[in-house]
Amino acid sequence: MDDLIVGGNDFAALEAFKAYVCAYFKMKDMGPLKYFLGIEVARSVSRLFLCQQKYTLFIISEACLLGSKPASFPVEQNRRLALGIGVFLDDPEPYWRLVGRVIYLSVTRPDLAYLVHILSRFMQSPHINHWEAALRVIRYLKGTHGQGILLWADSDLTLAGWCDSGWAACPLTCRSLTGWLVFLSASPISKKTKKQATVPRSSAEAEYFSMAAVTCDLKWLKGLLLNLGIHHPIAIRLFCDSQYALHLAKNHVFS
Repeated sequence: MDDLIVGGNDFAALEAFKAYVCAYFKMKDMGPLKYFLGIEVARSVSRLFLCQQKYTLFIISEACLLGSKPASFPVEQNRRLALGIGVFLDDPEPYWRLVGRVIYLSVTRPDLAYLVHILSRFMQSPHINHWEAALRVIRYLKGTHGQGILLWADSDLTLAGWCDSGWAACPLTCRSLTGWLVFLSASPISKKTKKQATVPRSSAEAEYFSMAAVTCDLKWLKGLLLNLGIHHPIAIRLFCDSQYALHLAKNHVFS
């Protein structure tokens, strides 16, 4: 990769850095950031919008679904894709390419984190129902190809996390899923959906494990901000919709 983004609020230092780099490498200054590795950038004084609209339309075109009817949501409710019931695909290569492109698309689409987690689990031996689920994701993208991430410039640089879990969401291993989203003020900066390492015995325990996972991510982000010279002296807010998990976090006697 030979692309580089240089940012900062000291224009004299930026010009000096670019001159130093150009003295040792053959580089070209492309001007203000507008397009980088498939990510489109639109900016104003107070905000920065990141999207992959051109890349999304390319995915839809490659899947031959430009004329299809858009789907209002990416997956049907209670669709148990993890069971893997059905006929194997004769040629899984189109599934590999499609899911791989959706994985990169999730950089600016937090709403695809759960689907990426599910579909990428069956890269080795996908079934026909997995392929149909992937095509539904493309139909969902057809109606939402302009969505992305909005980053605010006038933020107070405080972290906050939201987490949730799906108890025994995997029917094969009975493991629960953890999902979280972290905001820096009003800007989403981290999101993930992953399978929990252990099997919780209750939904409250699964929610508590979800809180523990996002807490680790928040602590790492706080250290990253400190390395960038940004101090975070106040307590980080963590939101969870389970009162049982909140009681476990406050009083470890219950655990």
